Amino acid sequence: ALSSKIPNFDKLGLPDVVKEMSEKPRGLILVTGPTGSGKTTTLAAMIDLINRTRAEHILTVEDPIEFVYEPIKSLVHQRQLGEDTKSFANALKAALREDPDIILVGEMRDLETISLAISAAETGHLVFGTLHTSSAAQTVDRIIDVFPHEKQTQVRVQLSNSLVAVFSQTLVSKKNPKPGEYGRVMAQEIMIITPAISNLIREGKTSQIYSAIQTGGKLGMQTLETVLANLYKAGTISFEAAMSKTSKPDEIQRLIGGAAPQSGAKTAARAH
Repeated sequence: ALSSKIPNFDKLGLPDVVKEMSEKPRGLILVTGPTGSGKTTTLAAMIDLINRTRAEHILTVEDPIEFVYEPIKSLVHQRQLGEDTKSFANALKAALREDPDIILVGEMRDLETISLAISAAETGHLVFGTLHTSSAAQTVDRIIDVFPHEKQTQVRVQLSNSLVAVFSQTLVSKKNPKPGEYGRVMAQEIMIITPAISNLIREGKTSQIYSAIQTGGKLGMQTLETVLANLYKAGTISFEAAMSKTSKPDEIQRLIGGAAPQSGAKTAARAH
C-alpha cells in the first residue's frame, strides 16, 4: 500500500550519523539487510529529510513504490519498475539523462545496475541503494564479486573513491514491547568511509573492515554485535534474540561478559 506518511528518524530510532550522511553532497550510500529489515523505511526517512531541507532534483527507481514524496523543497520524480521502466539498469540510464542531483536505486541486483550506480556516485550524484547483505564487509565483497575477475581491481578503486557509508540493518523482536510501541527494534551496523577503510577496500582487505568499524566509534561507527549486546544489556531484547541475529556469537559473549545468562556464561568462560 502506498503511504505519504513517512516515519521520521526519531520514531525509527535511527542514530544521528544516518541523518548526517543524508546531508552529503555526493557519493554512494548503501542500506542493506535481509527482506523485511526496514531498508525502504530507512531510505524514505533520508530522502524525506533531503526533500525538507534542500532544493535538489531527486529521482527514485523503485520496485514497488511504497512511499510517495510530495515535493517540499526538492523536485521529486518516482519511477516504478514494470510500469514506467523494465529494469533498474535501464531506469538508471534514463534517470541520468534527466540530470538529477540525488538518485535512489531500489535494489542493486546485477552488474549493470551496480556499475551505473557507482559511476553516478563518482560523477557527482548522491546515490542511495540497497543490497541483501547483512554486514558492511559482506556488502563490499558482494559488490566486488559481481564483476569478472579482471575488472575487480578497477571496481575496488572506484568503490573506495565513491562509497560514503554502509548501514546494514536487521529488526529484532523486543522482549516486552509496551502498548502502542513497535514490537521490534532496529539494530544497525554502521560503516563510515575513512581514508583507512577506503584503503582496505582498494587493497581487497575486507576481512579487516570489522575491526576498523570497532575502532571508529567516535565517528558514529558501530558493529552489529555492539548494538545487539547493548540492546540485551538494556533489557530490550532477549539473549536468544541477540544471538539469532549475529554471525559472531563469540563477540556478543565477549561484549556481554558477566551479563550473559547462566548457560551462556559457562560457554563464555570456556572460550577464554
